Amino acid sequence: MVSDSTKITSKPSSLRWKIIRQALLPRPSSDSENQSEIGLNQISRKTRIGFNLIPCYRMNNDDLLEENSDSVSNSFRDACYCYILPVSNAPKLFIHKRVEDCVDLKDFETCNRYGIDNTGLVCQWPSEDVLAYYCLSHVDMFRSKRVIELGSGYGLAGLVIGMVSDALEVVISDGNPQVVDYVQRNIDANSVAFCGTKVTSMMLHWEVSSVSSTYDIVIASDCTFFKEFHKGLVQTIRCLLKEEGPSEAIMFSPKRGDSLDKFLVEVKDSGLNFSITEMYENEIWRRHQRFINGDNSWPNYDKDHCYPLFIRITR
Repeated sequence: MVSDSTKITSKPSSLRWKIIRQALLPRPSSDSENQSEIGLNQISRKTRIGFNLIPCYRMNNDDLLEENSDSVSNSFRDACYCYILPVSNAPKLFIHKRVEDCVDLKDFETCNRYGIDNTGLVCQWPSEDVLAYYCLSHVDMFRSKRVIELGSGYGLAGLVIGMVSDALEVVISDGNPQVVDYVQRNIDANSVAFCGTKVTSMMLHWEVSSVSSTYDIVIASDCTFFKEFHKGLVQTIRCLLKEEGPSEAIMFSPKRGDSLDKFLVEVKDSGLNFSITEMYENEIWRRHQRFINGDNSWPNYDKDHCYPLFIRITR
């Protein structure tokens, strides 16, 4: 129950505009503005912690120099994070991403020009963390396979596969050229850890996909939110999966109202088969239950919007 002191008094639309304003015009908050933070937390679905399945920390330039990295950044908009993969003898994984709550008008210009969204720049979304953790727990399925990640954001899952699975090839793709630039930077920052796996970036628009059917496994996380992209996403998955021999798409996505259901209708209508699983990893389910039961480290947690279901798509 929400007490009188924590009730949302502003309209949701006003709070969403405030989130955008804070990102575009960051400045110290006044006491009166701080009082509305609870309302903002309940409106925004973004989280700074998420399921926290793969520990990471933000590095400063001294840390990067100690790692003999050539990725020291002077940009106030960028940050480098070091991920500690929970498997034995795994190398450190370095990911460059946009600083939290930092938006540029150029982001919206790019979205309009290419007909895409900028969610890949906003943060590392929890479903990507879940996808990466699942891949770490099932590394054998990727051995000697050709893998492509769709709507990758900063590319955590694809980079993880490239580092620990002995995959033949990993392509990390997104439709936003700004995101793809970050992906390529992250590939370069971790190139010595890929061993024999070929890891590349690609800008890929789902509506105009011309990639041939050569991939054993397609992976994606939280790519079903925008209903206008459903048909293009399904068409792209169908085009990417190889026709001879076993192939599959592995996706993690919250229900988000009827968005996931409508996507699965498109999957069925395309002639592809799918299965959906709610409990797929004990540790992820344990953390989900903890948030449901009131762990306030994720104050706006809601199963429908936050807990990713496991979708497996086959021909």
